[in-house]
Amino acid sequence: MPTLPSADLLATAVVIADERRVIRYLNPAAENLLGISASHARGKAIEQVFGDCTEIVRALDSALSEGASYTEHDLMLNVSGHSQVLSATVSPMEDRPGAALIELHPAAGNARIARDEQVMAQTQASQHLLRQLAHEIRNPLGGIRGAAQLLEAELESTDLREYTQVIIQETNRLQGLLDRLLAPAKRPVVQVINVHEVLERVRSLLQAEFPRLRFHCDYDISLPELEGDPEQLIQAALNIARNAAQALRGEGRITLRTRVARQVTLAMKRWRLAVRIDIVDNGPGIPDDILGRVFFPLVSGREGGSGLGLTLAQSLVQRHEGAIHVESEPGHTCFSIYLPIKHAERDTGNSEPKSPPTPEAPSASADRVPSTPHRKPQ
Repeated sequence: MPTLPSADLLATAVVIADERRVIRYLNPAAENLLGISASHARGKAIEQVFGDCTEIVRALDSALSEGASYTEHDLMLNVSGHSQVLSATVSPMEDRPGAALIELHPAAGNARIARDEQVMAQTQASQHLLRQLAHEIRNPLGGIRGAAQLLEAELESTDLREYTQVIIQETNRLQGLLDRLLAPAKRPVVQVINVHEVLERVRSLLQAEFPRLRFHCDYDISLPELEGDPEQLIQAALNIARNAAQALRGEGRITLRTRVARQVTLAMKRWRLAVRIDIVDNGPGIPDDILGRVFFPLVSGREGGSGLGLTLAQSLVQRHEGAIHVESEPGHTCFSIYLPIKHAERDTGNSEPKSPPTPEAPSASADRVPSTPHRKPQ
């Protein structure tokens, strides 16, 4: 059985067993996780390597008998006298009858899934509460604005009218904020889209708004097309990227990167394939005290920020059954958007959908600075 050179570069532990339950391959991540070298494990029965962890064998039997991926969580594995809690996903290999690929994930992956579910529930509760408050605020706000206009009409002094103008302008600003909070949730207008065309649109909009920004595009052009609403996905990615540009004060570097993600859990549903979009900036990072709340409404780390951009981005991605993860430290903040490849689930005859044509955009992996500045859109 040949090895998988590309798997050597993966951070996920990968093990391949043949039809006789004999291990034929371990990648370096699996060697580190299991505390055994590939040369020592190769040719051994799976029971010899995984010891008392019989759930691995049960997952292997289930996956092969059902012809579909099977996942076991909270597995206790003893390695070199130490216990580890893992989850394992076993997938039949379509081109090698009887063989299976085993992916091992530390329990931290499960913790992240649980954390994502908790954040999603909290965010939805916050949004519901804010919508109720917005409804209650809207009527008296309109009364304040109307009274200020009537008062202005009665005043003869220009100096005094400046005060009524402040009232009117501020009520207009608050009314705009309420309109955004109460905007109806539109269902996605689904069509086949190329994710790179979405990102190129985002890049062109931001370069017009922030001409001194530098962009690095690292695209995997072999990614399949997605089913989704292009306008909603552009808005979601634009909100995240604009936050990054504002954190950089219009000067810095933003990386747009795409990759395929395998066997991911999004909104409590397991997907065989998903597209991962990384939006990375080299700014100051998100403060620790708000990192866990960045998707909550009205939470902002920027002075004057409304705190609605990331909330809207998360809502738009969730409408596509996706998720957003964030990691941040000074000099490196990465928002990762995960979107399921739904037709990969329906296509049982081919595990890897055909690649779309390369988008007609500037070549990938290139730094770009617009040659002429543009006026900032209102």
